[in-house]
Amino acid sequence: MISPAIKNSVRAALEEDVGSGDLTALLVPEGRASAVLITREDGVLCGQAWFDETFHQLGKHVDIQWQVADAERVHAGDTLCTLTGPARVLLTGERTAINFLQTLSGTATVARQYADSVAHTKAQVLDTRKTLPGLRAAQKYAVRCGGCGNHRLGLYDGVLIKENHIVAAGSVTAALRHAHIIAAGKMIEIEVETLAQLKEAIVAKAPRVLLDNFSLAELREAVQYADGRVLLEASGGITLDNIAAQAETGVDFLSVGDLTKSIRALDMSMRLGPVSEHQAHT
Repeated sequence: MISPAIKNSVRAALEEDVGSGDLTALLVPEGRASAVLITREDGVLCGQAWFDETFHQLGKHVDIQWQVADAERVHAGDTLCTLTGPARVLLTGERTAINFLQTLSGTATVARQYADSVAHTKAQVLDTRKTLPGLRAAQKYAVRCGGCGNHRLGLYDGVLIKENHIVAAGSVTAALRHAHIIAAGKMIEIEVETLAQLKEAIVAKAPRVLLDNFSLAELREAVQYADGRVLLEASGGITLDNIAAQAETGVDFLSVGDLTKSIRALDMSMRLGPVSEHQAHT
């Protein structure tokens, strides 16, 4: 089943692209045609549901045969899918459908690079709320396709106590005490900037602590001190160049904003075949 979120995202994308109608598509005969979608570079595929829904919402039948599935690795030159349907519909939906697919595949591809970098450790790479507006659920799905995990979806399904919250509450202990009252049963995590704050958080029964911009030495010391009493998450300045070293300190999680905020779409291209005039009304 296609979720309402996917339907809404596709509807909005088609509205901004197609508007009152595709003028250029009127240059093409009304017959049926076939098309092939290929990738021009290596990556991880993601976004089939959004791609399919684009043509579904255009109101005429388009048959799409996928050669690979979401979360599978693809290589430059691979055929991703073939499409058969009204030529004008194929051309009208092309850009919107590919925009979703290449953007989400870009997210999944980066996620796979990060996941592979820490595969030799126990750490799991997590995303953040630094997502493209309107595409959070989609990008978080893409992160999972790439082998990483999701942090909280939004402000409503978990508590992350940060520096300003601690200042407003008065202390690490006070902030955690209040969080346990208002968010019982939800994920509760607190961000700390020093080992002293980590120690206070453990005493205050924090279930999970985010170590913000700790050095490698500080991360190792934090892991040794916590000794499994809380889950530890490293964050701040994590890149593909340094994530392996951070994971090797023994932390449980590493949160990386670049999974979703600095995405370069995977390069894809659709090629249309001849239009069959005699099938124009079938």
